Amino acid sequence: MSIPNVIQLARDKRKEDSGDCCGSAACEALQFADKAVPASIPATPGALLLRIPQMDCAVEEGQIRRTLESFKQVRGLGFDLPARTLAVDAPEAAWGSVIAAIRKLGFTAEKLTAPPSAADTASAQRGRLLRLVAALIVALLAELCHLVEPDAYAWQITGMMVAAVAIALSGLDVFKKGLAALRHGQLNINALMGVAVIGAFLIGQWPEAAMVMALFSLAEFIEARSVERARNAVAGLLALSPPEAEIRQPDGTWALADAKDVPVGALARVKPGERFALDGRVTAGQGAVDQSSVTGESIPVDKAPGDDVFAGTINQSGALEFEVTKPAGDTLLARIIHAVEDAQGQRAPTQRFVDRFAAVYTPAVFVLALAVAIGFPLLASWPWLEAIYKALVLLVIACPCALVISTPVTIVSGLAAATRRGILIKGGIYIEQARKLTVLGLDKTGTITEGKPRLVARQLFEGAQPEAWILTVARSLADRSDHPVSKAVAAGLDAPIEEVTDFGAELGKGVHGTIGGHRYVLGNHRWLHDRGQCSPQIEALMREHEAQGRTLSVLADDSGALALFAVADTTRETSKQAVAELKALGVRPVMLTGDNATTARAIAALVGIEDVRAGLLPHGKLKAVEALRDAGEQVGMVGDGVNDSPSLAAAKIGFSMGAAGTDAAKEAADILVMNDDLRRIPETIRLSKKTYAVLWQNIALALGIKLVFFVLAIFGGATMWMAVFADMGASLLVVFNGLRLLRGVR
Repeated sequence: MSIPNVIQLARDKRKEDSGDCCGSAACEALQFADKAVPASIPATPGALLLRIPQMDCAVEEGQIRRTLESFKQVRGLGFDLPARTLAVDAPEAAWGSVIAAIRKLGFTAEKLTAPPSAADTASAQRGRLLRLVAALIVALLAELCHLVEPDAYAWQITGMMVAAVAIALSGLDVFKKGLAALRHGQLNINALMGVAVIGAFLIGQWPEAAMVMALFSLAEFIEARSVERARNAVAGLLALSPPEAEIRQPDGTWALADAKDVPVGALARVKPGERFALDGRVTAGQGAVDQSSVTGESIPVDKAPGDDVFAGTINQSGALEFEVTKPAGDTLLARIIHAVEDAQGQRAPTQRFVDRFAAVYTPAVFVLALAVAIGFPLLASWPWLEAIYKALVLLVIACPCALVISTPVTIVSGLAAATRRGILIKGGIYIEQARKLTVLGLDKTGTITEGKPRLVARQLFEGAQPEAWILTVARSLADRSDHPVSKAVAAGLDAPIEEVTDFGAELGKGVHGTIGGHRYVLGNHRWLHDRGQCSPQIEALMREHEAQGRTLSVLADDSGALALFAVADTTRETSKQAVAELKALGVRPVMLTGDNATTARAIAALVGIEDVRAGLLPHGKLKAVEALRDAGEQVGMVGDGVNDSPSLAAAKIGFSMGAAGTDAAKEAADILVMNDDLRRIPETIRLSKKTYAVLWQNIALALGIKLVFFVLAIFGGATMWMAVFADMGASLLVVFNGLRLLRGVR
């Protein structure tokens, strides 16, 4: 197959739906934000590793992220909430500014030399839990002091001191972060709680102030644990071509050299089983090259002098020498990877609905609380202390904990449910967007099919020798060949192997040898024609097989054709069911393949796909995805090879058949099907629909409870106790509702 030397780089690959709501906040909370700054990075030796003891939840993580993303020197951020650590990929010269910026937000930033161990993290979590439990016990003691002698001065002083201890144990970090937010003109959860607790303490409601702070901090701890993220940072794209190539030296010897240093025109050599490190043109040798990962061809291609070879492909048989035609940075594989990087770099971040809502909601509630505290005594003659108390209750109710936790816990549960089913989703945004797909592009080889040639049919011709002997001869010849088609024939025949003498191979035709004193050939359709042994009946039979996309080998002796063997890349057992499920979900399957049209249509007919687009090189698949996208379709793409990578990145969601897929395809894709079961894709879409429904249920639940208590706080008898329990109750309700997704969907 001819492949152009230049692949057009992908432009404007993805048009994210800015109207998406919950997935955005969840995406941010889960460190899978879709933006230029990578959402998470490993704690590499070159990164600044910080411990931030006050970083308790996704809201504070988001606050730090937004601040650091404004630094041009910051290349990536890696948050670990359970360990309360942050890895910052930035030049060492910028570390001081990064630490100072974090401290300005009210957080302590301690530099670490290595990530804390799991034991250290667990120990720190136990220590904090014990401190919060102690604060809760001390807050209960403050309540007891108030109940024993509420009017006795000594008991009041004692109770206030005990309450202050409870607040100090549980709330110092809240106050520090709240004050930092106020200094920056922000009203976040910590600022609201700080004002509410201080206000309650000052108007004599110190028992409630202590209990509210203890319960609030304990609720944050529980929420943070419920959103421990399922993530494995996605590293940069990995090149398939080896880093070194065997190059001929001026003295005629061969030596390994760095591929990036090999000049155009150099002579390289690749042995059987090795990958090509560079693009080139064969000058000596012959063999079969598996280039399915680049071109999509299901059957390895015979190579001889004058044929092109490509970096990343595998030489399956025969040593090949080739002249390097492209430098390492300009190979076909390199251009494909550049196209993937370009596609990923142009993804726009989704608008974060929850953040936008909180930016308006929290100040609005604060203004409402001020209006109640000041306006009602002046306009409605309410007692000042009663009005102030109601305003403080409003502030406690206003804390958007349940709203903030509703999306991350739902997304995490959906991701966990998918992982249990062998579906690895790289970010919460993708599990939400999968429900929108209307068209799904499917690669053929390795996706719909197994990607391995197998013997699927055999037929002996009339007048031939005994069947047992014919099968023995065929297997004996096929077993001596290292061509993939011959290997498939040998593997598919259950017959003994006889000694072969005078064995030889004819390039592009087949093999021959002498068995039992007779000369036999095992070759392709063309060789049978050249030998003049292709009768009209045999010709019709061969065309019938070829129309089904099969590759044929014919066994013949000097008297004529003896038997025909058909080899094909068979469909996966699950492909037909998966296509039917996709159609039932309203998703139109389209086959996009680099294979020939005859084979593609035959395979498509077997699984129920009507729209077939064959003979596509990598940029052709990319163009097909772009055309569907420009027509208004929400396009997904499924593939497993390097040739699929640009189209995987250009699609709204890219699915890679992970177990068999190449590293480049895995990195370009957003969702990996680890067990190669195509039915997991419609299952992902169903899970996406359910996840989206639960997201909105949680948002409605969180806001509904807030609305009810707003009314009760102003016109009823709601207390701060009730308010904090309502906030905790709403948080637990949305957590439990989100955890329902762990059961998965059918």
